Order: sequence, then C-alpha cells, then structure tokens
Amino acid sequence: MRLGLKLFLGFFLIVGIAAFFVMRVFVNEVKPGVRQAMESTLVDAANVLAEMAAADLKAGHIRNGPFVASLARAQRRDPKAMVWRFPKRSLDYRVTITDARGIVVYDSTGQDIGRDNSRWNDVYRTLRGEYGARSSPETPGDEVHSVMHVAAPIHDPADPGKLIGVLSLAQPNRSIDPFIAASQRAILQRGAWLIGLSALIGLLMTAWLMHGVNRLNRYAKAVSAGEPVPPPRPRRDEIGDLGQALETMRRKLEGKAYVEQYVQSLTHEMKSPLAAIRGAAELLQEPLPDADRVHFARSIQGQEQRLTETIDKLLALAEVEQHGWLQKRECIALAPLLQAAGDAVAMRAQAADVAVDIEVAEGLEIQGDAYLLRQALNNLLENALAFSSPGSRIQLGASREGDGVVLRVADRGSGVPEYALERVFERFYSLARPATGQRSSGLGLSFVQEVARLHGGRASLRNREGGGAIASLHIRFKWTTNPAHRQR
Repeated sequence: MRLGLKLFLGFFLIVGIAAFFVMRVFVNEVKPGVRQAMESTLVDAANVLAEMAAADLKAGHIRNGPFVASLARAQRRDPKAMVWRFPKRSLDYRVTITDARGIVVYDSTGQDIGRDNSRWNDVYRTLRGEYGARSSPETPGDEVHSVMHVAAPIHDPADPGKLIGVLSLAQPNRSIDPFIAASQRAILQRGAWLIGLSALIGLLMTAWLMHGVNRLNRYAKAVSAGEPVPPPRPRRDEIGDLGQALETMRRKLEGKAYVEQYVQSLTHEMKSPLAAIRGAAELLQEPLPDADRVHFARSIQGQEQRLTETIDKLLALAEVEQHGWLQKRECIALAPLLQAAGDAVAMRAQAADVAVDIEVAEGLEIQGDAYLLRQALNNLLENALAFSSPGSRIQLGASREGDGVVLRVADRGSGVPEYALERVFERFYSLARPATGQRSSGLGLSFVQEVARLHGGRASLRNREGGGAIASLHIRFKWTTNPAHRQR
C-alpha cells in the first residue's frame, strides 16, 4: 500500500471513529433530553392546573364545575400551530384528578373514574409530599409507545397545608417522537457532512504532503540516474528541509565525482600533446639542421595550442554540464543572434574562402540564454569551416518546426562517415580534418548537445544529400526544467 493511501486511510479512520462515537452520543442523548424537557413543562402545567382545580375539588363538584368546563373547551381548541415543521392541531394533555385516598374522581377521557390509583408512583409519592412521576405503556402490553405522567398536589384553598387530592397530567411520548426523530436525522446528516468534509480535508492534506514527497522522489530518482535536475523548490517545513539536505548531499557527491571524471579526461587528452612536446624538446637539445629545428619548434607550438584549446573547451563544457537548468533565460530574437554568430567566424571563413549565408525569418524569437546559444552556433560553424573546401558555402538558418525552432548549419564538405554518426557527440571524439589531418579536442559537439539539453531540446547531425552535413539544434518555444518531461 502506498504512503499516500496509508495517510489518507489513517486520517479518515481517526476522524470517522471519532465522528461515529460523537454522533452516537448525540443521537442517544436526544431522546432523554427531549423527554426531560417535556417533563419539566408538564411539571409547570400540572401545578398550574392543580391550583385552578382546588376550589372545585373542595366544593365537591369537580366533574361539572368551571374548571372541567374550561378544560373541555381548551381540549376542543385547534391551536393551528406549526412547531419546527410539524403541525399541531389539538391538545395532547390528559388530566386525571384523585381525592386524598387516591381514588379517581375526574378523568378528562372519562375512562378511569372510580379507579384506585393510589398504587401508581405519581399519585403514591405525591400523597406522601414528594415529587411524583411515572412512565407507563400507552396501552397494556405496548412496549413501543409510552405515556409520561406528572402529578401535582391539590391543597385546600382555605388551608394550604391540607392535601385534598392529586392532579396527574399525562402526555403521550409519541407526541414528541417526530421532534426526536427529526433531531436525530439532523445530527446524522450533519455528521455525514462532517465525515465527508473531513475526508475531503484529509484527501487535500494527503495530496499536499504527497506532492512534496513525490517531487523529492522524482528528484532522488533523477539524481540516482545521473540526470541533471534543478534543486527542489524551497518549502518552510520538514519536506523542504529534507529537499535542501538532499540537494546539498547531491552537490557534494557530484562535485567530487565531477572533479575526478574531468581530471581523468584531461589527463588522458594531455598525454599525446605532452608526449609530442617532450619528444620535440629532447630532439631540440641535439644538434639539428635549421629546417628541422624550425619544424620541431612549430610542432611544440601547435601542441601547445591544442592543449590550450582542449582546456578552454573543457572548462566551457564543464560550466554548462554542472548546471541542470538554465541560469539565465530571456527572450531572444534569432535574426541578430545568427548574425552575431556569423560575424564571429567571418574572418576565418574569408581566409578559408568559404561563404556563410544567413537565412532567418524576421520576428522569430525563443526563450533561452543568448550567450550559450551563440557559443553553440560558433562551434557548429567552426566544424563546418574545418570540413568545407575552398569556394563552398555554408548555410546558417533558423525556421519554425512543430512547437519550436530549428537552428541549422549546413555545409558542402566531406560529410560524416556512417560509423561516426552515432559517436560525434561523445566527449573527446573527433574526426581528422581533411586539409590538415589533425583532430580537434572533440568537445565542441558535446558542448552543443549540453546547450540543447539546457533549452529542453536536442542536437543532431546527419549527412546532406549531394555531399556535406547538416548540424541541427532543436529548441522548443517553451519547455520545463523537469527531466521527466524533457524530450531527449
């Protein structure tokens, strides 16, 4: 199971269990809470009615006195009330009055007159000066519906300390069941919304955390694969600290490996020129004809130039290779860029009797580093000049292609042998120049390839129909610095 799913399930489980128990407590407390509130209301009403019935009970005409008549009229009333979405069209009270012995002398329903209620808890406790209440089935054997009875003592109006009877006020619990059910449904609905909202928050939090973790994961994989990659974006949390620690570790490890690699490469490339210089120097110590002395001196000078060129290009290549992303990005007009590259090799082209033609559409622009692109074009032009014959022409151009542009340098030289086409971009790999038979440092095309990579594109070299070669630098208008999205 993936970490994100574990985090989400763990968060949802904690919130779900907590919400379940909280809702269960609320739901279970709704019914007793509502019934307690109803009991409190019944206590108030019973005591008011007991005070109103006292005079008629003492006078002995409780069954046909003003109190009963008023109560009968009240029970026939239509309240026309709307209580929390529930209509109320009648009174649900049942009034029972017993004498001082507990014998029923009045029942608003007319059912239990003459019955001995002294054994019922409401009457029994009230007759003894205590608070009396009970709950009984609405009908015998009914375990679902019940009735709440609350009793109040009836005192002699002339002697408040004398108990002359008990008034019991009853109300069916089913009259409040709709309110209880509605409250429970509301709690469950809001609880479901709470769980859903918590799940959404958990999902968003998990996605936010996993976004950072996945970025670090992709970054670590790219580093382990040896791909250039920008450092993780800064964050003010533990994930950000971890990303910075990984970047610091990567820089230290790559710096050490990079130095070792380039020391080995530079040592390997310096062996041949140094051997030639050493051999020429040893021969110059011996008596030689002037012509041979000049020859060996020029050989030393040529090898020195080769070493200098190798070191300069190696340093330039090292600078671009150490950056996994562009340090500078700006809008570049291609027409001036190609013109500057052509001007940089104009004198050498003139000396070699080679013409450089520039073709680029006006207004064509890209995003990138102008200096690096100009250096890459210079390398391609120098290669084209080295392989071009006198009197030939080199075409330097730029054109739209798909989602980007292609910078091309085309010559009419000797072309590239088939066996070398797949290796020309390798570091230190080079072909002998037709005119001199010498080889270059083999770093120019590697530099071009790195510049193309930094711009989210690629470099290519192919033979041209009719002779010569075409070197292309493909650059997209827009690109991402994420290696996972690069087109290599």
